Amino acid sequence: MTANPIETDGFSLDNFIQACQQRVDTRLQHWLNQPRSLAPDLLEAMAYATFNGGKRIRPVLVYAAVQAVDGQPAAADDIAAALEMVHSYSLVHDDLPAMDNDDLRRGKPTCHIQFDEATAILAGDALQCLAFEVISQAPLSGDIRIKMVEILARASGTEGMAGGQALDLAAEGQQLELEALETIHAHKTGCLIQASVQMGAMTSATTSARQFTALDQYAQAIGLAFQVQDDILDVVGSREELGKQPGADSALNKATYPGILGLEAARELAQELCQQAIAALAPFDAKAEPLRALARYIVTRTH
Repeated sequence: MTANPIETDGFSLDNFIQACQQRVDTRLQHWLNQPRSLAPDLLEAMAYATFNGGKRIRPVLVYAAVQAVDGQPAAADDIAAALEMVHSYSLVHDDLPAMDNDDLRRGKPTCHIQFDEATAILAGDALQCLAFEVISQAPLSGDIRIKMVEILARASGTEGMAGGQALDLAAEGQQLELEALETIHAHKTGCLIQASVQMGAMTSATTSARQFTALDQYAQAIGLAFQVQDDILDVVGSREELGKQPGADSALNKATYPGILGLEAARELAQELCQQAIAALAPFDAKAEPLRALARYIVTRTH
């Protein structure tokens, strides 16, 4: 969170984020506390991976998109929870020794350190499966739920997050052009952020085609901006702020935006993407202020 609330005409982003976090956490607790007789250690690992101090940016984007299209937050609670489950599973797998080999996540031992590698892998697998179960039971029409399953599956799979991670791993130790780096992160990070905004907008039956296109353009810009800022923080952030060891990308010899562009040019790119995102919201009124404020927050956050 930012040190001070981001306020515009009385709107406080901190207050909005906290309200969204409370909503999605309540729903996550509901799904993760369902009585199940098998593998209590696995359930414990799933909860550990999900309730580990995450900012819940993807659920917050869901709710912000809902507000922009004048929808009902209650219709989006399960969708927000499902997206956080997919995000949490991806972090568990990213941290594994076979990938980024991280010992800390948000200041706590990573899932495979707290439990063991096999349990961490299964916890990630189970969180991904549960996400789709949750969507299947969301209080939305069958057609909308099926479309959301399609969007989330594509955003998570070979054309999205998993494909981007594969490209990222394959590119370690290579000198990349900026376009190749953007391709990696548009998929590894951007696709799930894009899906969050899309799926939030889809919870309202009154979302127009023009609004949906504008929100998609917004999401593409902030998805890339999010990764640019992550790369910047890996250079300038502290262990205390990041909750993990900084310099991890350099240690793995990964291509980054500061590495290719230089630190100041990377900062300029983040700001340009933020402005692109805000400009895309021109068709919306003040109800889209949370989305505008989130774009600013994404490129000014310190962890």
